This record gives sequence, C-alpha cells and structure tokens, in this order.
Amino acid sequence: QVQLVESGGGLVQRGGSLRLSCAASGTIFSINVMAWYRQAPGKQRELVAGILSGGATNYADSAKGRFSISRDNGKNTMYLQMNNLKPEDTAVYYCMLSMRTSQYWGQGTQVTVSS
Repeated sequence: QVQLVESGGGLVQRGGSLRLSCAASGTIFSINVMAWYRQAPGKQRELVAGILSGGATNYADSAKGRFSISRDNGKNTMYLQMNNLKPEDTAVYYCMLSMRTSQYWGQGTQVTVSS
C-alpha cells in the first residue's frame, strides 16, 4: 500500500506564494508519474501539474509561469511552488501517484487565496 500526505496549504493574499509538499510512503517502486490536481467548489477535479519519472514536467495553462513542480526521489516527496496566487487558485489540492496500474491519492490540502 501507498500513503500520500499533503501539507503546506493555507490562506494567502492575492499575489502571495505557497509551497505544497506531498510525502509518499509505503511500498513504492516504478513510479510512472506524480501530479498535483485541484478541485474548487462545484467544479471537477483538474490537473495542475505533473512530473514523470524521468523528470519531464507538464502544466495546466493556468499554472504556467506561476507554478513549479519538483520531486525529491530520495525522499519520495513532491513539491508544488505556487507564486503570484490568484483567488481563482482557491481549491483543495490533491497529490496523485501513478505506479504500474494503480493510482493513489492524498487526502488534499486547502488553498485559499483572498482578494
């Protein structure tokens, strides 16, 4: 089994920054991709950013130029640096890990951006 624990969410003003962390534990091997998703009230969960096992990254258009995803393989931890936050970034942010044919999700961390 794999457990994912997110941290780093909180309340921040427009233009502020937050750094989210996702710590993975358990039986981990052959990770395909790790990613950050978010879900705002009344909206579907959407991909924010992903990082492949080889280090390649991809971002949603809304995140490009403001967010940066990274991974510390030695610590099995993934990060999302979020800068210049906007009220529309307000959502619960979820960590996802894809390994072989399975996907694992964290419990989510709330990010609230005030105007």
